[in-house]
Amino acid sequence: MGRLAAASLVGTAIEFFDFFVYGTAAALVLGPLFFPTFSPLAGTLAAFGTFAVGFLSRPLGSVFFGHIGDRHGRRPVLFASLLLTGCATVAVGCVPSYETIGIAAPVLLLVLRFLQGFGLGGEWGGAVLLTAEHAPEGKRALWASFPQIGPAVGFLLANGVMLALTAGLSDAEFRSWGWRVPFWAAGVLAALGLALRSSLAESPRFEELAAEGRRANAPLAEVFRDHWRLVLLTAGALAVGYAVFYTVSTWALAYGTERLGVPSTVMLTCVMAAVAVKGAVTPFVAMLGDRYGRRPMCLAGCAASALWMFPMVALLHTARPALMFLGFLGSLLAFIVMFSVVAAYLPELYEPRVRCTGAAVGYNLAGVLGGALTPIVATALSEGGSGPPWGVAAYLTVVALISLGCFALLPETLPARAKAPAPEHAPA
Repeated sequence: MGRLAAASLVGTAIEFFDFFVYGTAAALVLGPLFFPTFSPLAGTLAAFGTFAVGFLSRPLGSVFFGHIGDRHGRRPVLFASLLLTGCATVAVGCVPSYETIGIAAPVLLLVLRFLQGFGLGGEWGGAVLLTAEHAPEGKRALWASFPQIGPAVGFLLANGVMLALTAGLSDAEFRSWGWRVPFWAAGVLAALGLALRSSLAESPRFEELAAEGRRANAPLAEVFRDHWRLVLLTAGALAVGYAVFYTVSTWALAYGTERLGVPSTVMLTCVMAAVAVKGAVTPFVAMLGDRYGRRPMCLAGCAASALWMFPMVALLHTARPALMFLGFLGSLLAFIVMFSVVAAYLPELYEPRVRCTGAAVGYNLAGVLGGALTPIVATALSEGGSGPPWGVAAYLTVVALISLGCFALLPETLPARAKAPAPEHAPA
């Protein structure tokens, strides 16, 4: 389990490095380079628009790779998704600016961002299912939480490189070529990830389904015929996690540098410190999910998010590093109370024959609802006025309350499994 969890964590970290480095570049530099004819606000919105495309393509990737995972195994998904995301990310670093090739530059950026998201749509389902289906029942949330640490590691890698580049290069050098370096580095990281994943064994649960001839012929059709309500509820439930995370990691970065005049290195440091703490506590919080259940943790995380959004915005607006860090940390701790257990919770909600498709589609639809639009909406809501952007806090609070309602309608999986043997169509 340790080797499997480590390989899943490393691969997920690499794919999220690819995904996050684009978000940081969108907040810092892509607007003026690829949308120079726009105003500064419109350029930022346009850059966040290409950022959002990666979320819109993730459900499509989850459908494509989910079909592979449910028909041919979880293991092939890990290789194909990582290869696609890595190649697309390297290509982003090679796209000439608008000044060089005109309108073709943002079009290429859009296409490559779409491919990034498409590949990432398969990564989560493959990595989480392979880990969760190998894990012993009493420690499933713990072991399945390791791929959930991957996004934090990927974020720290992406922003650490960006921080080093912005600190070590002049502004002209960074805008000219420095921002491209993390995208080129993605090729080396992808090769490392593929090598680490080459020794992983297929999920025993999938091998059992294949041996018994019970694989789904059309997983997507079966999911939407029998589990459509569950897909919608899980997407709505997880939307707040995406909204909170990308508010902190993307919108707050742009708001702090552009509106508050905080140096980008300071903003990156504050966000990275909060993400580092979030990643470190993830497995410990997940252990609570193995003891007390998945649903109570998710409800607690949603409630904490709803209560913390106004304090977070107030702390951000102070522009004082220690207070901004506190605001970000509170938000991400509320986030991880939910997301530390969803890697075990979502697979347990779906029957094994369609689990890769169902869990991945629900998870990535939440990314569209909570992650794709949040930086755009937050940027628009924070425009104008000299006080704290309370509209952003109100928006996030509403999202948290909607997610709270969706989690309330979902069943608990742990107590039911502890009380009685799993029925034929229950997860294993």
